Amino acid sequence: MGIQMRRDSNAGFSLIETLIAVSIVAVGVLSLAAMLASGLAYMAVSQNDYIAQEKAAEAVESIFTARDMGQATWSTICNVGSSICSGGIFVAGAKPLCGPGADGIVDTADDYNSGACAGGALAQPDSIIIPASSGGAVYVNLTAAPTSTTGGQVPLSNWNFLRTIAITNALDSSGNVVPNLRQITVTITYTAARFTRQYVLTANISNFS
Repeated sequence: MGIQMRRDSNAGFSLIETLIAVSIVAVGVLSLAAMLASGLAYMAVSQNDYIAQEKAAEAVESIFTARDMGQATWSTICNVGSSICSGGIFVAGAKPLCGPGADGIVDTADDYNSGACAGGALAQPDSIIIPASSGGAVYVNLTAAPTSTTGGQVPLSNWNFLRTIAITNALDSSGNVVPNLRQITVTITYTAARFTRQYVLTANISNFS
């Protein structure tokens, strides 16, 4: 007569089954945690996205204002060394964000000294203001970190903000140069957390106000 072995119904899971289940749960939890961390980091740069947009628009407005006020003529509204005009005043390449200098125009030679902000009253490193918790006056000190009590200014160089202004000939649909019209391309790049981001603004400027 054969003997039949019956498995005890209270035996439960084996050690291997338990390890597999725990591993699957751990992978799922870690994946969710990574997604949450990435989402929070991305949300943290939203303020910098807004700053990038505003600083690009500021550069375009500065160029238009310089033309309308007669501070820059058509023969100077291009990059230094450019072949499209004889006396370009806008520096070429990516530069840190600085005050507009004595001429009141951003990204011109008087804003910089050896590639860094020239300093002084008008060409300080550009910054954002952190308001004081009291809502009152902000204590301004670029060399000291702002606090929630005193507020203060934080240089945009903390996020490695760089701006490039490139002025080129405007072209028609056939690739021909449009007389008395140029294209302004402002590119803002910055680094926040583990993200390096870029914002590009393009506008056209004419020889006439």
